[in-house]
Amino acid sequence: MAVDYYQALGVAPDATTEQIKKAYRRLARELHPDASTGDATTEARFREVTEAYEVLSDPEQRARFDRFGSDDPGMGDLFGGGGGLGDLFDAFFGGDARAGGRPGPVSGPDIQGTIVLDLEDAVFGGTQPLSVRTAVVCVTCEASGAKPGTYAERCTECQGSGQVRRSRQSILGQMVTAAPCPRCGGQGEMIASPCDDCGGDGRVIEEREFSIDVPAGVDDGSTLRLPGKGAAGVRGGPAGDLYVQIRVHEHERFLRRGDDLYEAVSVSMVEAALGAHRSYETLDGTEDLIIRPGTQTGTVLRLRRQGATVLQAGGRRGDLLVEIVVETPTELSDEEQDLLRQMAEIRGLEVAPPDEGFFSKIKSAFR
Repeated sequence: MAVDYYQALGVAPDATTEQIKKAYRRLARELHPDASTGDATTEARFREVTEAYEVLSDPEQRARFDRFGSDDPGMGDLFGGGGGLGDLFDAFFGGDARAGGRPGPVSGPDIQGTIVLDLEDAVFGGTQPLSVRTAVVCVTCEASGAKPGTYAERCTECQGSGQVRRSRQSILGQMVTAAPCPRCGGQGEMIASPCDDCGGDGRVIEEREFSIDVPAGVDDGSTLRLPGKGAAGVRGGPAGDLYVQIRVHEHERFLRRGDDLYEAVSVSMVEAALGAHRSYETLDGTEDLIIRPGTQTGTVLRLRRQGATVLQAGGRRGDLLVEIVVETPTELSDEEQDLLRQMAEIRGLEVAPPDEGFFSKIKSAFR
């Protein structure tokens, strides 16, 4: 009789692979003989959901089922074409059925934190604090998951292997398949007396403090990876990794452009025309900024090796680029106007006449 594998697992026809895995894992635990009454109906249902998962977890078999249904003789890996068993191990504990033997401890998940830096900290590097909430080893049971004074026992279902093997007949003869033990979840061990603090998980959730060594030259959006600093694995599994996202505050003066720093500096018309020396503050200290006579707006002065540190370049640094903006005065005294008119006359320039006052304009009208 044709079987609707989607209905067997209780998922929609457009369910994702992850949704199919979760549905099978839940049903397998509920229907396994050790978790149920062991009657024939439950056993048949257990075989049905297992077959449904093996088909729907394999893209080729799933596509064939969507097209022809379960009456197609190619269902269930009868021609040896699927990787459903590998996915089956992944669904339970991330193992690989093809690798053989009991899987090792599962690594804990990766975690992420964020550090916000000033531009100076990004340029020169240094140590920064970071606080994250993560899973750490339970000190009460020392990651075993068992209550102090007790120990995990070998699973009687799989005899400690973490796998159960089943035989079935196909058109090619007898086939033997291996699947994670549904009783122990593939761990090979059962905990009769779980630790009160961690509930048998071997880890607890706590706030953890880190001192992060920020390398000189990091930029906004950079990510630092700290192997083995992530969440602890279940029952002594190795820790995952910690990923630190870098954010850099905008500086009140400098913009960062790659490994260079940039600032626009305003100078007066007189300084630009005659030249000047300015005391100029950089991230490293005070520099003598030399403005040469005749400097124009848009002129860029380059202070070498005063920019950002280049990552992984042995301390080499970019430059500090200072763009000159010449300011034109908007309010001039009579004396300043006279001096500028004298200069215009000397240079043969025609300029606008002086702006006459109100009473001067009235007097001129009656002449």
